[in-house]
Amino acid sequence: MRFRNAALGAAGLAAFLALGEAVPRLGLVKEEYFPPTSRIARAFADELSDGAFWTALGDTLTGWALGLAIAAAAGIVLGVIVSVVPYLREATASTIEFLRPIPSVALIPLAVLLYGSELRSVLLLVVYASFWQVLIQTLYGVQDVDPVADETARSYGLGTWARIRHVLWPTALPYVFTGVRLAAAVALILAITGELVIGAPGLGARIAVAQNSQAVPEMYALIVVTGLLGLVINVGARTVERRALAWHQSVRGEVAV
Repeated sequence: MRFRNAALGAAGLAAFLALGEAVPRLGLVKEEYFPPTSRIARAFADELSDGAFWTALGDTLTGWALGLAIAAAAGIVLGVIVSVVPYLREATASTIEFLRPIPSVALIPLAVLLYGSELRSVLLLVVYASFWQVLIQTLYGVQDVDPVADETARSYGLGTWARIRHVLWPTALPYVFTGVRLAAAVALILAITGELVIGAPGLGARIAVAQNSQAVPEMYALIVVTGLLGLVINVGARTVERRALAWHQSVRGEVAV
């Protein structure tokens, strides 16, 4: 089954690459706007041999990792606190619902005003966008705690921290991992968007330079790199999630299927 799915995926990718080669060659689109796959592949190879590319990739990954770590830590801690402290969830609900829908890109002028084109501008966008993914999932996870299990823990004399560790956390953990996985993808999007718009060092800024200098194959090659990076991050997050939650019923059922 897995071999068949892999073969179908490889066939679909090959067909997509062949289509990308044929469309400009046949004159359906101009090559200066959409170069053939072979030209993009050569530009991709040139990028891999350029030290400046690896520096830009490191800058992007740095902003992504730092922003995701800050957002995950803040989202988990605040989510648990808001959920367990009486009446705090109701007191913060309207504030959360007001702030959460604000697009992170709307904060770009503020980020530039505060930090210019430094890494901190990218971090501001990444943290703000990723934080809500983790916070909301943590809140949902805590809400899913079985009240009977919680009351049983209370009846056995477990304190607040013991109940969080043995009752609340195992129930909320699958939700937390879902939030972190979603936040990882959002963090990458905002990191590259911030670099592209603000000009902070990274792949986004390199894409903007390629666009402005009319280096179209190099621009597409860098876009392909961002896509591959997103794929690696998503696969890595899912792998970590499956291994960390191997004990959970949902993962055991997925593996069995």
